[in-house]
Amino acid sequence: MEYETWSEAQETTTVTVDDHDLEVAYNDDGDGEPVVFCHGIPTSSFLWHEVAPPLSDEYRVIAPDMIGYGNSAMHDGFDRSIRAQEAMIDGLLEELGLETITFVGHDLGGGVGLRYAAHNPDAVDDLVLSNAVCYDSWPIQTIVDLGLPSTIEGMSPDDLQEMFEGLFRDTLAGEPDETFVEGMLAPWDSEEAVVSLSRNAIGTNTSHTTEIDPSEITARTLLLWGADDEFQPVSYAERLNEDVADAELVGLDDANHWVMADRPDAYGARLREFLEAV
Repeated sequence: MEYETWSEAQETTTVTVDDHDLEVAYNDDGDGEPVVFCHGIPTSSFLWHEVAPPLSDEYRVIAPDMIGYGNSAMHDGFDRSIRAQEAMIDGLLEELGLETITFVGHDLGGGVGLRYAAHNPDAVDDLVLSNAVCYDSWPIQTIVDLGLPSTIEGMSPDDLQEMFEGLFRDTLAGEPDETFVEGMLAPWDSEEAVVSLSRNAIGTNTSHTTEIDPSEITARTLLLWGADDEFQPVSYAERLNEDVADAELVGLDDANHWVMADRPDAYGARLREFLEAV
């Protein structure tokens, strides 16, 4: 699926976060028990374009763009931290009338899932974390640098696209999937997007994961991790596996940070197996 097709299928709603009314774009397909997919930085919901849609034959698949990302609100003047993204998820689920969900999160989205599952144990039946930020594992230096005003001063959308293209190509495990790379670049194509990306980066607040006690998570949990990740090493998944009572760790070899792009078939199959083993 191309990014344009994914984008055109999105719906929008307005969610209030910290007294700001913010537009949230999301894909919503299928019936059955709801499975919510949450991406990280610097991606969008298109991250899930290979593994989420096939599940819509059995589940209701919901994949929002976090605020500050994709086709959701990108204007300046609001918080984009994990705490704020957790509030966005809570508001979106309320808008959709959902009381219990399965939450699947990657990178920053995994951090959102950790917080949401810890704070709303009755709302998250199952939790899947993939190469998720946790404990003090983040932010990485690239993201810290992007949050500095001096970094984006004079940066054009073309400059940002060139930087991200190099990032994605260099950190995929195998031959780059052009559909994936182009889809990851697509939202970052304007001056507004450059500023939004910087605001997203500066909002990476380590205290928002260090203040969470993973032992408080009661959800059945799958740690589905790219085993070769240099950004969020599998050692952090091993810590989560020890701290979360009902957790299972599955490391996928030949997969880096973008595990669902490196090993989409294996990722999708293992995710479906987990969902069906209720």
